[in-house]
Amino acid sequence: MRTHRPAETPDGVVHLRAGGTSVVLARTGTALPRVLHWGADLGELDDDALGGLARVSEPPLVSGQPDVVVPLALLPEHSSGWMGTPGLTGHRGGTDFSTAFAVTSFDVDDADDPLVAARVRVTAADAVAGLGLEIVLELLASGLLRMRAALTNEADGVFDVGTLDLALPVPPTAREVLDLTGRHLRERALQRHEFTLGTHLRESRRARGHDASLVLAAGSRGFGWRHGEVHALHVAWSGNTRCYAERTNLGDAMLAAGELLLAGEVRLQPGEAYTGPWVYASHGSGLDDMAGRFHRFLRVRPTHPRSPRPVTLNVWEAVYFGHDLDRLTELADRAAAVGVERYVLDDGWFGSRRDDTSGLGDWYVSPDVWPSGLGPIIDHVHGLGMQFGLWFEPEMVNPDSDLYRAHPDWILSAGGRLPVAARSQQVLDLGNPDAYAYIRERLLAVLDEYAIDYVKWDYNRDLVEPGQQATGRAGVHEQTLAVYRLLDEVRAAHPGLEIESCAGGGGRVDLGILERTDRVWASDCIDPLERQLIEAGTRLLLPPELIGSHIASPVSHTTGRAHTLDFRAGTAFFSHLGIEWDLTAAEPADLDRLAGWVTAHKLHRDLLHSGTVVHTDDRDESLWVHGVVAEDRREAVFTLVQLRTPVASPVGRVRLPGLDPDTTYRVAPLPPGDTVGDRAGHAPPPWWSRPAHLTGRVLGAVGVQAPVLNPEQLVLLHLVAR
Repeated sequence: MRTHRPAETPDGVVHLRAGGTSVVLARTGTALPRVLHWGADLGELDDDALGGLARVSEPPLVSGQPDVVVPLALLPEHSSGWMGTPGLTGHRGGTDFSTAFAVTSFDVDDADDPLVAARVRVTAADAVAGLGLEIVLELLASGLLRMRAALTNEADGVFDVGTLDLALPVPPTAREVLDLTGRHLRERALQRHEFTLGTHLRESRRARGHDASLVLAAGSRGFGWRHGEVHALHVAWSGNTRCYAERTNLGDAMLAAGELLLAGEVRLQPGEAYTGPWVYASHGSGLDDMAGRFHRFLRVRPTHPRSPRPVTLNVWEAVYFGHDLDRLTELADRAAAVGVERYVLDDGWFGSRRDDTSGLGDWYVSPDVWPSGLGPIIDHVHGLGMQFGLWFEPEMVNPDSDLYRAHPDWILSAGGRLPVAARSQQVLDLGNPDAYAYIRERLLAVLDEYAIDYVKWDYNRDLVEPGQQATGRAGVHEQTLAVYRLLDEVRAAHPGLEIESCAGGGGRVDLGILERTDRVWASDCIDPLERQLIEAGTRLLLPPELIGSHIASPVSHTTGRAHTLDFRAGTAFFSHLGIEWDLTAAEPADLDRLAGWVTAHKLHRDLLHSGTVVHTDDRDESLWVHGVVAEDRREAVFTLVQLRTPVASPVGRVRLPGLDPDTTYRVAPLPPGDTVGDRAGHAPPPWWSRPAHLTGRVLGAVGVQAPVLNPEQLVLLHLVAR
């Protein structure tokens, strides 16, 4: 809903408002515009107030600096006197290394997109450097801001692009930087440090992001989930990215981001243009508020999944490469009996793929393993009322494959040598038209032949020395665009197909890939203790329904730790629920308990997948508390997770945030996540067996006494308005 029609004041100031966000842009003469404010809604401001805001934002001149005020523009330029990181770097055979763009048009409108509240389009030119620039800035109805830039070579000779980054200022109160890091099986770990003078740069050079920062945030000192002013950026791009926080000795502080281009990767011929990815920007009072703007935007997209997210069983950790129709059929029967709605056949169904060393790229159903094709298992799964899904890894190839033996020239490589091996595989150059055509034909051939409802699209290695053999140039940019095109064409040919982005687990979970897929696989690690924090980091960008989370085997495949069924199921409960466990080896009592968890999830998934995600700050470090509050705040589900042994026991009361302060709620344990006091001889708190009735104000300010839990145990709470 638009709350403000943007207009430009006589002083060249524009105020955009939507979703609790204000963005105030100012321009002087022909200089590129700068942002005076990006953050909380400022309310209605008339021309005089906006002009006053521009004047009081003007810094004084100081000694030892240029004799003019140096603005921080959306695209910072050294020609303006800016001595921090420039937004554009590049050259034309060693010249035109510094730009001085002059604005040629500045258009503000309401936009014709229901997701966009207001749009600003700026065009500029540098006649000396022979370059044209377009910057598009959009304030979305959710309060998110997004922006992108396009650069055109308007002169003779090649212009080599180094970087094209856009920047936003953050207030002086931003004293800490938070970003994410990690590795395969331990993705999206939060880290923070002081926002000091200088540049904190995060680059991802793998074309997938196990170690990349999903968001880069700057906030007031000590900011948390529910408090402190926070500003954050995200790069909606599935290739290489860069983002940085920078503070200068003139008092400027900013966040900036764009695509990371390898040397020589984008060389613009006369008339050619390069368009950078969308950079999304969110703010809020605490991380929950900041993340909520991303969640609200994603949920109103036309492509967002509308049907209930099917409970999914993936067969990988049940059978690995041991494909056998009888065993897989029995597994399907067990899955249907506990309430599974989607059954996914993983790696091993094609070519010579009996392990992970051969066959990748030969996308033909293996007659050795499936002599009658995939029809029998698909028919059986559909006959049980479940959807059928199939695993692919279209971008990769094993050297031990018919495809590689026929076309070694289709591999991304540089210098006439193969990149170092990873998982016994190499990367197909989808920028090569012949390689692209082969993969497209094979994918569509399988999808045309069989009734497949869902594709698990995997991507299991980094792009090391990703050169295009035909040109000798780096190819990550072209590879990323080709993957997008391939996904778009597959979806166009099969409009009802759902696709999961799985990149060795959580390596590709950005908003660029989410324009074309329906969920992400958050991590190959399904150990529930690890998953608690992996998914917390993922939820900084994505709502729970887009995050695949499976009930693991009793002993974790990746960590070797053993956990109770309740802990495994309760961890996966909030997200897009699945199972990754050999149910044919499960005891009847475990199957009954599992069915209870699946039933409870189905009963509450409308709330879990549409409500507001909340976390608590005031807690014992051993106790992790988070939940989902319905949009109308009439219902909520929380979980209390004992990560490790607390120093004090009991840990005391826990506050339950995000509720309507004036509504009275019935607070009770939610079965089957209501088991406490079993092994250590601890009794539950008195209110556990007799539900409490308290207002949201009391629950947020006082809270409820937490039960004593064993390490790696959790419980669920259900709150319903009276």
